[in-house]
Amino acid sequence: MGELNTAELLVQCLENEEVEYIFGLPGEENLHVLEALKHSSIKFITTRHEQGAAFMADVYGRLTGKAGVCLSTLGPGATNLMTGVADANLDRAPLVAITGQVGTDRMHIESHQYLDLVAMFAPVTKWNKQIVRPGITPEVVRKAFKIAQSEKPGAVHIDLPENIAAMPVEGKPLNRNSQEKVYASYRSLNNAAVAIAKAKNPIIMVGNGAIRANASEAVTEFATQLNIPVVNTFMGKGVIPYTHPLALWSFGLQQRDLISCAFEESDLIIAVGYDLVEYSPKRWNPQGTIPIIHIGMTAAEIDSSYIPFVEVVGDISDSLIELMKRTDRQGKPTPHAAKLRSEIRAEYEKYANDEGFPIKPQKLIYDLRQVMGPEDIVISDVGAHKMWMARHYHCDTPNTCIISNGFAAMGIAIPGAIAAKLVHPDKKVVAVTGDGGFMMNNQELETALRVGTPFVTLIFNDNGYGLIEWKQINQFGESAFVKFSNPDFVKFAESMGLKGYRIESALDLIPTLKTALEQDVPTVIDCPVDYNENIRFSQKAGDLVCQIWE
Repeated sequence: MGELNTAELLVQCLENEEVEYIFGLPGEENLHVLEALKHSSIKFITTRHEQGAAFMADVYGRLTGKAGVCLSTLGPGATNLMTGVADANLDRAPLVAITGQVGTDRMHIESHQYLDLVAMFAPVTKWNKQIVRPGITPEVVRKAFKIAQSEKPGAVHIDLPENIAAMPVEGKPLNRNSQEKVYASYRSLNNAAVAIAKAKNPIIMVGNGAIRANASEAVTEFATQLNIPVVNTFMGKGVIPYTHPLALWSFGLQQRDLISCAFEESDLIIAVGYDLVEYSPKRWNPQGTIPIIHIGMTAAEIDSSYIPFVEVVGDISDSLIELMKRTDRQGKPTPHAAKLRSEIRAEYEKYANDEGFPIKPQKLIYDLRQVMGPEDIVISDVGAHKMWMARHYHCDTPNTCIISNGFAAMGIAIPGAIAAKLVHPDKKVVAVTGDGGFMMNNQELETALRVGTPFVTLIFNDNGYGLIEWKQINQFGESAFVKFSNPDFVKFAESMGLKGYRIESALDLIPTLKTALEQDVPTVIDCPVDYNENIRFSQKAGDLVCQIWE
């Protein structure tokens, strides 16, 4: 094969990890890596901003379970990666970030664009390391991917100085070992089974860990056999089909909602794949008085409102199957779940024929759900629309509504949609974003056009930072510093060679969505939204009395 340099060996190691794409920008200090990629099976996706590259790797990792890879140069290129890397880390998405760096011969002095990137990435990664000698490259890469993809998955960082990248090296990629399943102890299973059998009003609370564990089928069977209602976090959508009679849909709003009634009356929470970063237990168990069973791949985090009396730690599907064998709860109904579900569904359905304009967010999302198939994918950005998407966009299957709710970084939707379309080219993909989030990474629409990933960007347009305005009005009675103006989004799209559409009545939305989804280029839909609904919801939440439980 001839003599390799370190960059070439690095790329061979990435190929060994079955990397399909690297998202990033070229720079002086990663030239040797780019040269090696010219001769690789890995496809390099040139992005328009490093943050977009990191978000693409983030969503790729979340959808596939395999680490997404992003690449930057040193200094400002590396700092631009930080937000997306942090997002992947707190959203538990496997990601490997690779940065170029100055040569080791000038790190000890003040040097152009030099930052200690290992120190900088330490707070936002599970592990990170600089390649200080060519021969350690296979070990560093193998360890990076193993850590990134191990439960709980997250981000890792590899720093490659430019002089090390050019050095000759002997070596080859390390073999990848398969991870053996870990099974829960009999004692924990038996203790959990007894508690479940005795509970009068249990609730299954399912989070993103159940999706990562491919436990959707087991969760659905467990709930059905034991007749226990299920709520999901924002990031746990689709674990149980939203049409299932025991599905009580999403919880996680920072205000009281109908689902709050279920928690207030529950005498047992069965937390399956739940992660505290998704929604603080202080919100749903403020006094720490509700008994909790923790079922997950890893032990429970420490929190005064989340102290499980049983921790069932091991393969989630196996744990649920074993609990079904041990729990004599079959046929024992859970009171009130059907009535609560009816109330929640009625709230959702009442916007089906609303013709108000600007369009209410509930109507916008209801219509979007009618157009999207059960396997199609929406990527939600962060803002007021995210709260409505979490509450009203319901899923049949996992990973069909991607919401960032660990780090919750604005700007993720458009880069994330590119990754989703690369992973699932045959599925419809819609990036749902506010006008604030759209303006943060809209440059990646050029990337989408160039790499051939047609999807729809649906903009909830209110000329402001609607979520912050919502919170300001709730807390202070008025808003400040949240309003701005926007470009003509239709002309903006057309200037990039895309299709642009503007919604001018509620009746326009469904036909426009259908037309946009048929295009072979990315499209942008500008939709005015009535965020007066935010305040109405808060007022209603404040007056909520759980009469349905009487």
